Amino acid sequence: MIATINPDILLLTSFDWDYEGRALDAFIARLNEAGADYPHRFAGQPNTGLATGLDLDGNGRSGEARDAQGYGRFMGQGGMALLSRLPIRADYIVDFTPMLWADLPGSLIDGAGLSPDVRAVQRLSTTAHWDIRLVLPEESPLHLWAWTATPPVFDGPEDRNGRRNHDEAALWLHYLEGRLGQHPPEAPIVILGDANLDPIDSEGRPDALLTLLDHPVFLDPQPRSEGALTAAQEGINAAHRGDPTLDTADWSDDGPGNLRVDYVLPSRDLAVMASGVFWPTPDDPMAETVERASAHRLVWVDVELPSGTRIPRK
Repeated sequence: MIATINPDILLLTSFDWDYEGRALDAFIARLNEAGADYPHRFAGQPNTGLATGLDLDGNGRSGEARDAQGYGRFMGQGGMALLSRLPIRADYIVDFTPMLWADLPGSLIDGAGLSPDVRAVQRLSTTAHWDIRLVLPEESPLHLWAWTATPPVFDGPEDRNGRRNHDEAALWLHYLEGRLGQHPPEAPIVILGDANLDPIDSEGRPDALLTLLDHPVFLDPQPRSEGALTAAQEGINAAHRGDPTLDTADWSDDGPGNLRVDYVLPSRDLAVMASGVFWPTPDDPMAETVERASAHRLVWVDVELPSGTRIPRK
């Protein structure tokens, strides 16, 4: 599936992290065999599976998957990895992953039902928040803001996960406005990742996400697919209010149904040439492969880089 789309920059979500990067090395080798080469990668340690030593979910036991900074049965389960054909400035990676939830300006942590001990250690990022600087030819930069948020469900009336999900999207708004102790880059930016939130349908607090989608700095190219439309004719999907062609995840009717939860948002100084969601219709030879690969579909956006820029290829 990845080799078919063959993107120059690829963010993998729900990809297990290990200290020596052996899983990622093996996966990149498989991609190379399929004709998709990625000489540059970044995979920082995520919050998923990072033990806190506390009973975060309040069930009277500690050391379980829900007691980690982000849900995980082991350190690094379901992390992130960025693969690129453009060089990555390893000395310029702004990593907000260790940031405490309580330290986000205007956070919704109040009311989340956290004890003082939990509040003192709870990080904002379920998985990670990265500002990764790529180096274009002639040393001009391109910034990627990558993240994966918690699903806004699996909690109680305190809506702890819904509050956290909202604030994980809001972090980018605060970063853009210089409220996090870091000056945001002026260079072209692309926000990309799994917000685990549909702006219209299902559960969640979409205000921060909607602000990002309608922000004057960014452009929402609204990637679409015919396959999503084909899959949205029955069950809970028929009751959804959002445009089904924008959906990016295929979940069962027993759950939320199909939703738009994955996003690629270029800044407006990048010209969008095309976009889409790789969700083949059932008669497509790739349909079974895509369905087997993930409940999430690959979202792609083609942008025109500054004049004269060329992506290096083997």
